Amino acid sequence: MSLLEDWRDYAYGEEMAKSPNSQKFWADYYELEKGIYAKLLENPEEVVEGTVEELAEKYNVKLSMMVGFLDGINESLKQRNPIMKMEKDTQVSLPIEHEELYYNMVAAKADWLYELPQWDNILTPEKRKELYWKQKKSKTIRNDAKVGRNEPCPCGSGKKYKQCCGK
Repeated sequence: MSLLEDWRDYAYGEEMAKSPNSQKFWADYYELEKGIYAKLLENPEEVVEGTVEELAEKYNVKLSMMVGFLDGINESLKQRNPIMKMEKDTQVSLPIEHEELYYNMVAAKADWLYELPQWDNILTPEKRKELYWKQKKSKTIRNDAKVGRNEPCPCGSGKKYKQCCGK
């Protein structure tokens, strides 16, 4: 099994879901994640590189937690890493697409991440607001009112819907 499969089996598996320690596990993970993002966003132009194991050491987290982090950030990178085949000596690079990362953080409802103060030096408040609302509106489903069978047809024929387009 790859490191990613191990991570997903552990973190999202049935055993974790039933565990009384599941909330503590995720609270700890979110704190570690927040710390890594804070460090990454302090130097937004720097592209962090290294093996998975080196990055885990650099950010002082367990290897499994770093794999989870890399899984989460991969869609927000300019060039994605081969996370499905990732092993501890796999070379990874983190060229972050900042707008995409912010958008994805909003999508994940990760307010502890998209409200980090480091964003102030990367995206303007206006841009963050625009990305926030763009993401929120992308999930909005708009249902048009149904036409009743005895109402005038919306095509403009003047007939009742049931006698026109409702056949």
